[in-house]
Amino acid sequence: MEPIEILKQFNSCYVNIQAIAQDENWLLLLADKKIDPEAATHLSDVLHYLSEVMGCVEEIVEVKFNQDAEL
Repeated sequence: MEPIEILKQFNSCYVNIQAIAQDENWLLLLADKKIDPEAATHLSDVLHYLSEVMGCVEEIVEVKFNQDAEL
């Protein structure tokens, strides 16, 4: 899998998880205390770490793009 494909996959995961974090049903589960409140923290952590890893992969994609542009 090429770095750009990896970045796209991570981005897709990020978008999907962000949609869950903003979903009304998820928010109601948290508000009604039907799930451990720590779940919201864990979900935020996942989004944070996905964002961080995407930044790392973006650097590789940019380097590869610049190398290809020089050829």
